Amino acid sequence: MGGLFARLVESGNPVLMRQALAWLYGFVRPQRRAIGVLLGLSLGASLLALAQPWLVKTLIDEGLLAKNYQTLWHMAAIMIGAGLLGTVLAGVNRYLHTRLSGRILFALRDDLYRHLQQLSPTFYGRRRTGDILSRLDGDVAEIQRFAVDSLFSAVSAVIGLVGAVALMLMLSWQLSLLLALLVPVEVLWLRWMRRKVEREVRSLRERSADVSSFLVETLPAMKFIQAAGQQGREAGRLDQLGQGYMRQLLKVQVTEFFTQAIPGTLTSWCRACAFLVGGWWVIQGTWQLGALIAFSTYMGMAVGPVQSLLGLYVAVQRMAVSLGRVMELKQEPVAVREAQAPRPMPQGPGELRLEGVHFAHDGRQGAVLAGVDACIAGGLKVAISGASGVGKSTLIDLLQRFYDPDAGRILLDGADLRDLGLAALRQRIAVVSQDIVLFRGTLAQNLAYGAPHASRADLEQVVHLAQLDSLVQSLPLGLDGVLGERGQQLSGGQRQRIAIARAVLQAPAILVLDEATSAVDEATEREVIAAIDVLFAGRTRILISHRASTLADADLHLHLQGGQLRALPLEAAKHDG
Repeated sequence: MGGLFARLVESGNPVLMRQALAWLYGFVRPQRRAIGVLLGLSLGASLLALAQPWLVKTLIDEGLLAKNYQTLWHMAAIMIGAGLLGTVLAGVNRYLHTRLSGRILFALRDDLYRHLQQLSPTFYGRRRTGDILSRLDGDVAEIQRFAVDSLFSAVSAVIGLVGAVALMLMLSWQLSLLLALLVPVEVLWLRWMRRKVEREVRSLRERSADVSSFLVETLPAMKFIQAAGQQGREAGRLDQLGQGYMRQLLKVQVTEFFTQAIPGTLTSWCRACAFLVGGWWVIQGTWQLGALIAFSTYMGMAVGPVQSLLGLYVAVQRMAVSLGRVMELKQEPVAVREAQAPRPMPQGPGELRLEGVHFAHDGRQGAVLAGVDACIAGGLKVAISGASGVGKSTLIDLLQRFYDPDAGRILLDGADLRDLGLAALRQRIAVVSQDIVLFRGTLAQNLAYGAPHASRADLEQVVHLAQLDSLVQSLPLGLDGVLGERGQQLSGGQRQRIAIARAVLQAPAILVLDEATSAVDEATEREVIAAIDVLFAGRTRILISHRASTLADADLHLHLQGGQLRALPLEAAKHDG
């Protein structure tokens, strides 16, 4: 779907292009006032630029050649004043333009990021992170440049073109016919080059995404790469990707050079012709030297905007590629949507009920759950076992509504999960998995990530509960000690204990430990789980593990196999897993 959308956008499909542009200019319209101010400044700057050659003409013809020193003095003073005013306008314009560009850029990126936040784990499982980053960064920036820079460039070009042509006609309508011959030729050339520019730019974006994906994949795994002695191989892969990117970049540069060079060459020929004809008139005494200089300058000022407008045609092709790539992400369907009128979160003990629940992953054979009926009474300590890959973690994803059942429903304290607010539901169900997520920041910030308003006393309590006292003591600033990116300097056990403490601090109705204690020794595991049993007495605890010791002392033991969730005798929990 996404790739097809991108190709249709790039090919000029009017319906999809309108949809894409409507999304884009939805962020431009709120900035109408700022755009209006900038357009006014651009108009003023363009008029000042158009006035300069006429001032030079007057200075030469009516000052120098007429030997009128007073006119010469007046024109020089006016030129100095116009130059100073133009400098001030340029500075203000640049400042306001940068501010406007930044606002639109971050609004576009924020909207796309918020959409990405709603997508399921399946999307991130099949997408390269580097490719997503390339679209979120480079492609969004390309779109913003077109939406803002190209707008002002086009307006300035139109003003410059109309003004220059009008003044050229005033000076010599005969020589102005050269411009009429030049423009159609340049238009035909750029139309012919359009497809090639599209193709080369799209390929360049893909090569850039390849490099980004490689770096995102290998940098976090550098310790493993070093341990395997594969630094040379990975450096070679990066070199190959870099060479591929450079080759494509050079292709784009050559294509864009010829796209612009032919019109530029034609322009030079036309100006040369104007000088030959106009120069002959000056020699014959039928035209003034200042008029020739002014006409040549205006011709350059007219051809410049023409090339800018035609160059905008190339910019449209570049933007279409980026817009298509971004709209692939925007068109990615949201599998789980917020309830239109969320009902209040039930305040029960955390009872879970599955009624005829069926779920299967797209593109995979076999159902993870096939018509499951089960009830977990609130406040129980529940053990869930099953072979690797059977779907235990997917079951937990269903509880947190990262997916919705294909059929049937899941109830929390009597309320269908689809009727509850997503944020409130996920606050009520805390999950600690073996894939621990830590951010660069202090230990306190990582602990309080899911409960940002937690007090210092609450933090100290969960630190003691999760047996993190030794870690706190080892950090120079204790709880305010900074953890490195992803907490890579911590042991696996320390990372898991931080995750457990973070979940406990969230004070959920249901706590899920999905292989959460696999990196700690059994003695520490027993102490942590015993403390959780005391702290969460009366609330639901779900333990998923391959360790029999982890599943011991459960009030209920469930086994997932063949899409069915069946209760086992409690004695079996000591031997199952």
